[in-house]
Amino acid sequence: MFIPLNIPEVPIDIRNYDSGPVVFDPIRKKELVLTPEEWVRQHFLLFLIRYLGYPKSLIKMESGLSVGLRMAKRSDILVVNSEGKPLLVVECKATDVKITDEVLNQAIQYNKTYQAKNIVLTNGLNHFSIKWDEKKSRYLQIKEIPAFKGIL
Repeated sequence: MFIPLNIPEVPIDIRNYDSGPVVFDPIRKKELVLTPEEWVRQHFLLFLIRYLGYPKSLIKMESGLSVGLRMAKRSDILVVNSEGKPLLVVECKATDVKITDEVLNQAIQYNKTYQAKNIVLTNGLNHFSIKWDEKKSRYLQIKEIPAFKGIL
């Protein structure tokens, strides 16, 4: 049903019901309909925790935010420090959605509210990581998805 992703394999908790598959979100502590985007979001979440050392206690899933005057949006994954200051915004898309400038602009728009220095865009197959460069006053693409210790 869902294709393997381009990240190390992580065990996600999937349950099948008559209405269809659901996945247990360990951050929100509830079952969610397993859509193609949720497949990517849950795998990437566990990749951040298991392989890159991000503490579950500092991760927020689908945090609500206001963009502009009327637009209520939700960022997919937000990592904050122990004081609640945003460190990383992750925008997830389904595997069949290309990571385009439109997706980048969406994440940057969200980040105007958060002001995190790091953004990751992923569709599970392709990942793009950017970091705000204070000296150049712009985002620069970086080679790797930063580990938790690297963004503190």
